[in-house]
Amino acid sequence: MAVPTFVDRVVLHVAAGRGGNGVASVHREKFKPLGGPDGGNGGPGGSVILRVDPDVTTLVDYHHSPHRKATNGAQGAGAHKNGAHGSDLVLAVPDGTVVSLKSGEAVADLTGAGTELVVAQGGRGGLGNAALASSKRKAPGFALLGEPGEEAE
Repeated sequence: MAVPTFVDRVVLHVAAGRGGNGVASVHREKFKPLGGPDGGNGGPGGSVILRVDPDVTTLVDYHHSPHRKATNGAQGAGAHKNGAHGSDLVLAVPDGTVVSLKSGEAVADLTGAGTELVVAQGGRGGLGNAALASSKRKAPGFALLGEPGEEAE
């Protein structure tokens, strides 16, 4: 069987990164028993972006490996340290690429160098206990989880 060198139609399975979890942490110092909440927020997950590249002429790379995933956001830390952002996954496509849903409905027609379309948005990072503190709840002992990223086909 011959290996294809030109492919103009592919089904791409993409998944955005999950947001990082927030942290429940308490500030500690010598001779200070309870210094208050200082948990950081989780970082947002990376998104999957299609970008028109004039140097790309075929979709053969996506024919051989159709599953693509962006990186997850990092978990927060104590001392009000927020988690790192997940890196976006940028997929180069040729000029004139038509993006459509599985049902056949056209979503976008990518024309012109540098045109971008966010196919799957990354998940938001969870809040740490420092962000959840209020006048009623001075030191929350919990933090929120990060949200999952979108998936698309």
